[in-house]
Amino acid sequence: MAQFADLHEFEHPSFAPLRLRDVDDNNHEFHFRSLLLGDQLSLEAFELVGDDEAAGYRFQILGEANAEPFALLARLVQKMKRALSMKHLNDDAGSLQIAEMTLRGRVEWNGDERVRQPCVIVDGRRIEWDDLGAMLLAFEAWQFRLEMLDPSDEA
Repeated sequence: MAQFADLHEFEHPSFAPLRLRDVDDNNHEFHFRSLLLGDQLSLEAFELVGDDEAAGYRFQILGEANAEPFALLARLVQKMKRALSMKHLNDDAGSLQIAEMTLRGRVEWNGDERVRQPCVIVDGRRIEWDDLGAMLLAFEAWQFRLEMLDPSDEA
């Protein structure tokens, strides 16, 4: 891609894993990946579970392909810290509840070929579709707004 984009001196940056704490003082270890997307550089941070399976929190930031990688990393880490400082779920005696009036996360596939149903990741936790529906019932008859954002946007 670097040759195609005429970036002759481009080198993929690599960064060591980073541990950050969330609002509940839980540790999260993030691994990094960089991808050259033509004239843009994508820097991603993600948690791993098991053998290289990404799960939990995931963050992305885009910058110019010739941007300073450590400046992009600094922006990404600030984005991560802001997200980790917020809490969207409360665990009330084993039952998850929406903590405030806003729920932020990402949509994923639940991995079941037979059902092909989504799940969501909120506060780094996987929430099955039925469980999300149960949480929403607390707001029966309320209005809502669903806004989809690119992974590199600020949620």
